[in-house]
Amino acid sequence: MERIDQYRQAIRKLLTDRSLSDRSNLQSGIESQLIFDTEHDRYQLLDVGWEELKRIYNCFIHIDIKDDKIWIQRNMTEADLAQELVEMGIPKEDIILGLHPAYKRPYTGYGVA
Repeated sequence: MERIDQYRQAIRKLLTDRSLSDRSNLQSGIESQLIFDTEHDRYQLLDVGWEELKRIYNCFIHIDIKDDKIWIQRNMTEADLAQELVEMGIPKEDIILGLHPAYKRPYTGYGVA
């Protein structure tokens, strides 16, 4: 359980840092939201709001913890989230690039689950 707590802390830090680094929407009526569901281990960074008459709802980052592994489900940023997690001490084999199909995962250098 200690390892999963470390993973939760790393994910929260990653998403919080990412949300603080993009402050460009502060004046526009678009709110960045951090979603931390620690009961089900679902973590997201969203933009929600209105841009004039256009509804904005974008999930930029979605990360889950499943079967004691970190699954990067969506990354619509230029950041290499997996590498940032490795730099925080997460083993590569415990990071699954869920945004890639299963047949490609063995070639990513990360976990294959």
